[in-house]
Amino acid sequence: MKTNETPLYDMSDNPTECCPRFKPEPWDNQQLDFKDKRFVRATTRGLFHIPLNMNRVFNRTFKAIEEADALDVSQTLVLSRDPSPWQGEHLFAVTKDVPGQDMVSLSGDYRTKVFEGPYRMAPKWMDAFEDELERQGLDEEEMYLFYMTCPKCAKTYGKNYVVAVARVEPDEARPH
Repeated sequence: MKTNETPLYDMSDNPTECCPRFKPEPWDNQQLDFKDKRFVRATTRGLFHIPLNMNRVFNRTFKAIEEADALDVSQTLVLSRDPSPWQGEHLFAVTKDVPGQDMVSLSGDYRTKVFEGPYRMAPKWMDAFEDELERQGLDEEEMYLFYMTCPKCAKTYGKNYVVAVARVEPDEARPH
């Protein structure tokens, strides 16, 4: 995959007209290379890792991104993590700066792993992925989750896929 690209996000299979049906194969066990990849950063309030205002924040953020014509739907990527039980951080991939938004960039080598199941399994998925990376001789530096469908669409599709995306220490930087 080229620098700053992700697997294609197929919007054509979208019977819910909300979240497209997710095909896990292109996303599982991939290596992503980011160099100053641009993101809009937004935060949500939470209660013990349960988001309280996610719909409002996501709708407002996507509206700003669309108004700035900064969204590539085939390269959709929203990375989420909880820095604390009271706050969620969400990074929305964009093609250019979005006025009035908190802009950040990511650089580094990233690995992906697809999981399926209820959202409450996220801590176990992250631990399992970290263990897998360690067995591969890679150090996980930070980990995000890319939730592929909203709860309503996951129920409709009968599957709830989540992609773990971890920044890892590059092989050449590891002591031998």
